[in-house]
Amino acid sequence: MNAADTVARKFFATCPKGLEYLLVDELKALGAAEVHEALAGVHFSGGLDAGYRACLWSRLASRVLMPIAEFAAADGDALYRGALAVDWSEHFGAGDTFAVDAVGSTQGITHTQFAALRVKDAIVDQFRERDGERPSVDTEQPSVRVNLVLRKGHAILSIDFAGTPLHQRGYRLGKGLAPLKENLAAGMLLRAGWPAVYAAGGGLVDPMCGSGTLLVEAALMAADIAPGLRRDYFGFYGWRGHDAAAWQALREEAQARARAGAQALRPVFFGFDRDANVLREAVHNAQYAQMSGFIHLGKQSLEHLHRPQELPTPGLVICNPPYGERMGADAGLADLYRLLGAKLKSEFPGWRASVITSDENLARAIGLRAEKKYQLYNGALECVLLNFEIAAADAPKPEPKPLSAGAQMVKNRIDKNYRHLRKIAAREGVECWRVYDADLPEYAAAIDIYREHPRAGGMPLDWLHVQEYAAPASIDETLARTRLRELVRAAGEALNVPRERIALKQRRRGKGGEKYGNLDHRGEFIEVGEGGLRFLANLWDYLDTGLFLDHRPLRARVRELARDKRFLNLFCYTGSVSVYAAAGGAAETTSVDLSQTYLEWATRNLAINGFGNTKHKLVRADAAGYLAQHSAMYDLIFVDPPTFSNSKSAADFDVQRDHVRLLQLCGERLLPGGVILFSNNYRRFKLDEAALSEFEIRDISSATIPFDFERNPRIHQAWELRKK
Repeated sequence: MNAADTVARKFFATCPKGLEYLLVDELKALGAAEVHEALAGVHFSGGLDAGYRACLWSRLASRVLMPIAEFAAADGDALYRGALAVDWSEHFGAGDTFAVDAVGSTQGITHTQFAALRVKDAIVDQFRERDGERPSVDTEQPSVRVNLVLRKGHAILSIDFAGTPLHQRGYRLGKGLAPLKENLAAGMLLRAGWPAVYAAGGGLVDPMCGSGTLLVEAALMAADIAPGLRRDYFGFYGWRGHDAAAWQALREEAQARARAGAQALRPVFFGFDRDANVLREAVHNAQYAQMSGFIHLGKQSLEHLHRPQELPTPGLVICNPPYGERMGADAGLADLYRLLGAKLKSEFPGWRASVITSDENLARAIGLRAEKKYQLYNGALECVLLNFEIAAADAPKPEPKPLSAGAQMVKNRIDKNYRHLRKIAAREGVECWRVYDADLPEYAAAIDIYREHPRAGGMPLDWLHVQEYAAPASIDETLARTRLRELVRAAGEALNVPRERIALKQRRRGKGGEKYGNLDHRGEFIEVGEGGLRFLANLWDYLDTGLFLDHRPLRARVRELARDKRFLNLFCYTGSVSVYAAAGGAAETTSVDLSQTYLEWATRNLAINGFGNTKHKLVRADAAGYLAQHSAMYDLIFVDPPTFSNSKSAADFDVQRDHVRLLQLCGERLLPGGVILFSNNYRRFKLDEAALSEFEIRDISSATIPFDFERNPRIHQAWELRKK
């Protein structure tokens, strides 16, 4: 840093009311001198590096101002004269841009817009008289932003080092209905004791996470990542006194700390919300903050809140529930707060909790005694932050009732299957497989094991996916429900998987026969392995999980055939077969599906395996329409259509009726020597070989049934077709 830059300067950091004392401590920790609080801000002093560090590292400040002039300003003319007396050429040139912000008032000046205009006129007039030209005004990202404060007949002019509010970290593009500013979220976390909780091994849960601000701020804090590190604009960038070398040195130090912090960060951040739209914003915000690998997000209402099993150590529950003022009056808010209190007591004994609200009646509805209360302001809204210490559960949980004879029998069968099949799974490197498939007719369900690989290290976790089969009409519905509950418990005990990691797809009787009941909408994925590759599975939101386990041999066959081939995947679903083709060395892959949800899922599957480049295209289209409208040719085509489809975006499809035309279209796009792999799971399906006489056809069904589906060899049929 230049010698001149070590000269002590005065600064003022603004912040939301209620955070002043926290900001004092923060600035002292950053090395600032002469630190003392004021209303909605903190005074401090130091060299340029003190101002730079505050901009880069403060989690609480809104702006960092460097005063350059203070004078009496009884009216507009006095304000003009005082601003004209400042040598503005020391700060920027006639070819630069500037803006003036004004706050406060005094007896002779009551309108901030008028006050800002008088200062702007003084600056423009000075440059025009001196240089014959004037700087332009840019209210978005000016070279220099001038801040004016009017109070008690005095004016203070400052250079705004922040340029734009420091709470705008650069990661939050979307906002929930009542978003917290990032610096208020950071203040809540500090008041809640989050740094100490994380240091002690705890995690964080936000049960009403909205756009995820509390989660992202907590992760950045735990990872020692400077909140201003990813901002691309500061107000001092265009200031003539800016020391670029000193700033770069501070940034490089922060970057090194961020790399080290991210490497050590534990994925202990869990957020839930019932609103799918705002949850998508949270996902995007976590991605832009480069924290998505550490933050788990899921669509879930408060009624279904449980302590995540990945967080055995007591941690912190923190949230910003609706208050009424911003979200609209709601008679059910008191019930929501009562439910929140009940969930805290039942699910998080021994944890800390912190809740912000503006309504004392809602605070009382929580039903817990606050250990500490802090007055904060969410914008202009006065709020209170309530901190709770949740008492640890005293009474041990009662011993579960003994299993019934039938439940014990099914538990023994699951255990026997597991001991036999796990050896084969281990030998073949299989991590997701079927362990039970209605082996006992009274307990009619399929049970699959999914082994999750937690990000950023950690032990693998087994999850169970249970799908109930339709019960015969002669079976009493109550009895069927009882047997299903017994099966879930027996499976959990046999496989040592807690209920929280068992996803259940349950059928309901209604008009038109038995159907699956309402599925969850959690938006939660686990990362699983297969064939040395990684895939995202969702066990809750859809009937299928994103990975057809019975297709393992077919996927392996694609990998064997794909070397240097142009590969087409029709009805691509979540792209798992395309990942296998890419891993097999395909020259290029094209994945086609009508569902945007599945294509986004496929994009993520390709990306986590390192195949996120332009060689691997994803196309939203009807399969037959794509084949008819595009002239691209392929060496290898994989076709796994649904039994039927009545999508609004394409003509109705029936695999028995339409498979001949579909395969003929595939043949028209097949290069010499090319191969079509065709599969479907319609049990009464008959391939019309006579109508497909242009192909050599080989039934490969038996060779494509994996070991864990040998009890159910009709799970799918498959053929290999080559042009004659």
